[in-house]
Amino acid sequence: MRLAVALMLLPVVPLAANAPAFAQTASQTQAQDAALLQFLDQAFDARLALSPESQTQLGLKTNYDRLDDYSDAAALREQALAEAQLKAMHARFKPDQFGESARVSYRLFEYEVERGRESLRFRKLRFPVSTNGSPAGDIPVLLINNHKIDSVADAEAYIARLRDTDRVMREVAARMRDQAAAGIIPNKVNFAPARADALKILAGAPFDGGGDSTLMADFRKKVGALDAPEATKEKLLADASAALTGPFKHGYETLIAAIDEIEPKSTGNFGAWHLPDGAAYYADRLKSSTTTNLTADEIHALGLAQVAAIHKEMEAVMREVGFKGTLAEFFDSIRTDPKFKYPNTDAGRETYLADARAVIASVMEAAPRYFRVLPKASLEVRAVEKWREGTASTAFYNPPSADGTRPGIYYVNLVDMNQTQKVQVAGIAAHEGAPGHHFQIARQQELTGIPKFRKFGGYGAYMEGWGLYSERLADEMGVYKTPYDRFGMLSLQVWRAIRLVLDTGIHSKRWTREQATAYFKANSSVSDTDIAREVDRYFNWPGQATSYMVGQLKIAELRKRAETELGPRFDIRDFHEAVLSEGALPLDILEEQVDRYIAVHKQ
Repeated sequence: MRLAVALMLLPVVPLAANAPAFAQTASQTQAQDAALLQFLDQAFDARLALSPESQTQLGLKTNYDRLDDYSDAAALREQALAEAQLKAMHARFKPDQFGESARVSYRLFEYEVERGRESLRFRKLRFPVSTNGSPAGDIPVLLINNHKIDSVADAEAYIARLRDTDRVMREVAARMRDQAAAGIIPNKVNFAPARADALKILAGAPFDGGGDSTLMADFRKKVGALDAPEATKEKLLADASAALTGPFKHGYETLIAAIDEIEPKSTGNFGAWHLPDGAAYYADRLKSSTTTNLTADEIHALGLAQVAAIHKEMEAVMREVGFKGTLAEFFDSIRTDPKFKYPNTDAGRETYLADARAVIASVMEAAPRYFRVLPKASLEVRAVEKWREGTASTAFYNPPSADGTRPGIYYVNLVDMNQTQKVQVAGIAAHEGAPGHHFQIARQQELTGIPKFRKFGGYGAYMEGWGLYSERLADEMGVYKTPYDRFGMLSLQVWRAIRLVLDTGIHSKRWTREQATAYFKANSSVSDTDIAREVDRYFNWPGQATSYMVGQLKIAELRKRAETELGPRFDIRDFHEAVLSEGALPLDILEEQVDRYIAVHKQ
């Protein structure tokens, strides 16, 4: 997910500190809550207006002919707007006048702005082009997946965005050159994949001979479905072709030239410690990713302990299936034995997708026994498009549109089926699809009575923690049919524990890429392709990889507390409702939410 208005917040102070200091009527409280909701929604809309791409991702057609402003000035404008909104909120409202949920919203908005203020100083340390993606891939994704063409005007807006790509690429290239001049240069691993993915977009008609390019094929299909005269359609196709071969291609060539120019200046692969003010930058990233004050050393130690604990679970499965040998040998067997592979063909890819869809279907069947409320939005499983396989992650979730007309999408990268493991299919589907991200993110977007910034924002530790919790929950739901399926789930669990070790190792303890790769391979059955992709991701996204396990451990701790304190009154459906019913929260606030649920059900 890449909303321009993403939330990166500090832990929130306990709600008890904001308890009402005076008595007021229920109607007065409701009026204040409604006024705050209106204020915060207007604030969200004002910030959303700065991002045409986010508007499109939410299913809106405002500013449909424009792309985002990628300049440094845009980041400063957004923070300045947020500061003005915070000042206005403080002048108009007092938190002790609100009900419980509104007090949460007040504090979350406060800390959104404060977190953004603290992180702003590090904005120039983030690379706009890396193995984690770039505008060269993001813009086609936006147009293909999000830009609907329901009218001639929509088609003309699509063409305008093709033209506007030139401006975007100039801005991104300027940022890259400014960074390089300040000694902020991407790692060596970034250049070849980023260049290759950009060149794939320029393959095919109208750029060269052969079939349509990815974007031309998309535009032709969408225009072909229009109820419009053939002459109008032909003109639209001609205008799109001219935009692609003109400003669009020029923009990509501008970006590729910047990549080519900066690549020789890269001296290796380094963590955040290698950047100017890198230690402070990494501490800031850890705070945003975990919504805690855990230090790099504490997270590293937590990771080592979790790797050891999960290895014990894996050894039990190894004995269950009768494997004779060490855990490392079992890892190698899972990686290399053909029985754990799909054919590296289109048919093999289709079989994978069918298996993943079957997992989702089994979850949906069992879900009413584990959840009070299910998302209304549908869920699709898709393979990552060919033209972005090189920079796309192993698997990820794309949220539904705000109006529910676009489904949630679980994407899986099937670039090399020789490196894709059958044992992981169910666990990945549980995490990225159901009951993981879809049950949380789609449900959050459908909540009523909370402001938009909470509906469409989030916190990595909560969201990824829920995804990781869901992998184990799927075992309880009967999703894993064989010991190998359960081992696949455990291989995903240890993968996230390894992330705690590697992220902190790379960015705080100065581990090399080779050192990180060796540790990953020695402690997991993950394929070599996934290991290489993951390690490069950690180098390019400081802190993010720590969110998963930190969040999962907190959710598991809270569930254990509820089970212990409620005893026979514990109902898994009520616990999940307590976790999900207010949307994503920093872990401190999530704990308060669950404690309130326990107190209510104890009575």
